[in-house]
Amino acid sequence: MTSKTQPPPGPRAWQRMLSGRRLDLLDPSPLDIEIEDIAHGLARVARWNGQTEGAHIFSVAQHTLLVEAVLRLRAPRIDARVRLATLLHDAPEYVIGDMISPFKVVIGGSYKAVEKRLLAAIHIRFGLPPGLPDEITDLIKAADLGAAHLEATHLAGFGEREARKFFGPRPVLPPTTERDYLTPWPAGKAEKRFLARFHALAAP
Repeated sequence: MTSKTQPPPGPRAWQRMLSGRRLDLLDPSPLDIEIEDIAHGLARVARWNGQTEGAHIFSVAQHTLLVEAVLRLRAPRIDARVRLATLLHDAPEYVIGDMISPFKVVIGGSYKAVEKRLLAAIHIRFGLPPGLPDEITDLIKAADLGAAHLEATHLAGFGEREARKFFGPRPVLPPTTERDYLTPWPAGKAEKRFLARFHALAAP
């Protein structure tokens, strides 16, 4: 029961992580960010609002690995730090979830402001600049759209023409890679593979 002499507490703007960290969404600190929390959360967040085929959700963790694979295909000699930024491009979704693009259009800029602050804190935590040069952002966005094209046609019921209209041309991955990355994994597998790739790219 709230005391008559004390105002009720304000709305909670932080989330407690399994690591024990409390991440403030309004003023996120890099010190409260752990890669294990990110991997755990992203492996349990569904792409496409869960409207995908398969026995498991297609997780954001698996999506980020696919995006990084598309980037490597297009720019095989690109620096490992750019690959790490690509792997982490959707990392804020471990806190805010994967909001589908049509809904982002509906709610406007407030979502993007929170997402941008979180991504900057995540970058700082793992030795990346808070903001990326436009040319790197554009490379990552192109790989993201390529991955979305593959997901749309393999998993989300889109036809090839419709996918090309919304996401651009289809990237051509090796068949074994495409089959692996577009077969939805159990959450535990997605988490482990995300962590393994992170540590490979973040190694000094």
